[in-house]
Amino acid sequence: MDTLIKLTHGAPAAALLLSTMLLASLLGLFVRPSIIERNLFRPHWLVRRREYATLISSGFIHADLSHLLFNAFTFWAFAFSLEQRIGTARFAWLYAFGLLASDAGTWLMHRHNPDYRTLGASGAILAVLFASIVYFPGAAIFILPIPVPIPAPLFALSYLAYTYYASRQQRGRINHDAHLSGALAGIVFVALTDAQAIGQLLSYLRG
Repeated sequence: MDTLIKLTHGAPAAALLLSTMLLASLLGLFVRPSIIERNLFRPHWLVRRREYATLISSGFIHADLSHLLFNAFTFWAFAFSLEQRIGTARFAWLYAFGLLASDAGTWLMHRHNPDYRTLGASGAILAVLFASIVYFPGAAIFILPIPVPIPAPLFALSYLAYTYYASRQQRGRINHDAHLSGALAGIVFVALTDAQAIGQLLSYLRG
């Protein structure tokens, strides 16, 4: 375990989650498509067919390569530093909380639609992203070919704006509606586990 912590620079949970996400998604996209079909989250059938495992497994598969790469990049950019800040146990709980919160929102919205199915880690990743902003409100990231750093709060708001637009289009199997649930889950998790961090964020915003 000590070796894993050293190899991942103190973020073993983030490294494990990212590796699992990449491996499962790439296998499903390019080797065995049945992996994706078996692990889609179907709210209508969750209880009727006892597809409870898909609450978790659907968060490790992706609709296409661009969907995977965008989520993987966002996770990589924010998850490792966040785990180093809050610790591995709390980070793992945050990720699980974000994933299940996004599933809950999806279930409430689509539980009566037998044809609805979705996939992706976006809800959990939004929880990580917004929790990270609470702890590192002044953070910024570089995205080529944009020549200037993008402030993390601006990146997060842009992500949500795109999510709102995409959810109105209702395209594909990507669960854009879960993104807002995940973002709120990240903030709520920090408020419940480290209220002082929320206070520090408010002080930062007030200048």
